[in-house]
Amino acid sequence: MSCTILYPLLLLLFSCGCMSEVQQEEKAVQAERTERLNVEQRGAVLTPGECQQHFLTVIYTELTELKSTVCSLKNKLEDTEKQLEVTKKKLENTEEQLEQLRRNDYKVAFAATLGNIGNLGPFNTEITLVYNKVFVNEGGAYNPTTGIFTAPVKGVYFFSVSGRHRSTRLMDLRLFKNGQPMLNVINHPLGDRYESTSNSFSLTLEKGDHVYVRLRDNTWVFNNENDLTSFVGHLLFFL
Repeated sequence: MSCTILYPLLLLLFSCGCMSEVQQEEKAVQAERTERLNVEQRGAVLTPGECQQHFLTVIYTELTELKSTVCSLKNKLEDTEKQLEVTKKKLENTEEQLEQLRRNDYKVAFAATLGNIGNLGPFNTEITLVYNKVFVNEGGAYNPTTGIFTAPVKGVYFFSVSGRHRSTRLMDLRLFKNGQPMLNVINHPLGDRYESTSNSFSLTLEKGDHVYVRLRDNTWVFNNENDLTSFVGHLLFFL
């Protein structure tokens, strides 16, 4: 291609490129002006007074929600404090009970006999013996009306049962724990004389457990002013 044709073509292409750049710059300037105008128009929608009122409304709404949240948290905190106070009192009571036990305030000991009754029995059914002549009843755990000892605290207890009878007939005493026989005090017929026998035992009791002595059916027991038929018990240590 000759230079006569090439130069005009290059000039034409250069001119087109310059015109395109100029057009793009004009479009950018126009877009910037349009955006500025939109911003100014948006700003002109609300007056200064309206803007202030709008901001105040927003702030009031936020403060109301914040107040509601604070009240809710306050109520929850008060409930938590009440629960903590109840728990604190329970712990104080528990500590006080433990301290009482440490100081051995749970003093449990009793000793009682059948009194001056002579022969008791025989009966055609088993009966609970009521030892109503009480020598000591520290802690009040033994009931002299029913003959039943009720454990006031969980622990290990010691019990002793003794009996006297005329040996013309069998004597059979049984120590019970909650309806279950634990030990026997038995003396078989050996003639016509008075004889005595005894037995002792240690038991682990839960609070509220019952311990008592029963006379087997068709057997008998004896007691007089010498008080040789007895029921004795005391707490060894608590658990």
